[in-house]
Amino acid sequence: MKLDLQLYRGYVNESELVVFGHVFKSWAPDKYRIDRRGIKHAFSILHMFTISPIANKEVTLHFEGMEVTTKTLDDGYFRFTIPFTKELKPGWHEYRVSCNFNGFGIIEKGELLKPYESKYAIISDIDDTFLVSHSSNIFKKLYVMLSRNVNRRKTFEDVVKHYRHLSVAGQDAEQASNSFFYVSSSEWNLYRFINAFAQLQELPKAVIKLKKIKTGLMDFVRSGGGSHDHKFNKIKDIVSFYPNLQYVLLGDDSQQDPYLYERVAKVFPKNIKAIYVRQTKKKQKSKVQKVLKNIESLGTETYYYRKSDKAIEHSRKIGII
Repeated sequence: MKLDLQLYRGYVNESELVVFGHVFKSWAPDKYRIDRRGIKHAFSILHMFTISPIANKEVTLHFEGMEVTTKTLDDGYFRFTIPFTKELKPGWHEYRVSCNFNGFGIIEKGELLKPYESKYAIISDIDDTFLVSHSSNIFKKLYVMLSRNVNRRKTFEDVVKHYRHLSVAGQDAEQASNSFFYVSSSEWNLYRFINAFAQLQELPKAVIKLKKIKTGLMDFVRSGGGSHDHKFNKIKDIVSFYPNLQYVLLGDDSQQDPYLYERVAKVFPKNIKAIYVRQTKKKQKSKVQKVLKNIESLGTETYYYRKSDKAIEHSRKIGII
């Protein structure tokens, strides 16, 4: 049996550091090629949902001369949340996590973000917000996932342009980027696919936070479904971690984003600068319109749009780009 160690992008503020990942038996998600075609691609996607996490496995974080050890949870997930007050330059920093298995040492490298001094941070959903996914049609969604590899998946027109504008919004110098977080109900199984897609499309580099790992083929059929409360909790954690920033939230109306974002705006009435909701059908949903109107009563800008060029115009209008 072989062990696979999957690391995700972490983040740090002036007093605390957060790093997380998974430990699996062989055939972890990062071991599958996501650019294959046809039936080989379909099998790669399916294999991502037939993994075997390793519980209670000891892992050690190495960063800036510090070593901290913890153990994985029942689903193979581990998270280091530790005090950290050492001064770091803004930007991305490399960290390492090690794990011993059957007498052999395994070390993987990851990255963590120390945000630049900035005015805004951007939190975006993924499916049907920037990645065309057809989330409201389960059969079409599964067909697209199984038949189109990362090179054939698409973003919405002008969405990358909008995000790149937002990455320097409010900055004095273009090289000082606002921080991005991609928070989705897609499972951790799809992390490598999502990260590769974002890089291929030249979307802003982001901390990615996904839903609890799945371990069976029936879980694949339900991928992205179920409760979306985890998204609220993850967004709440981000805003609480960086409480001095203003946030721009981007989502869509195919699932629960407008309602989740309303909860966020109510909990953080001084932190949410603007909320953008992509329209996924021909007509806008009256329930979503009502929710956005209520959010506006809290002093947060909202915009319900179908095409990203209109969202760009709105961002210019309210002065965030």
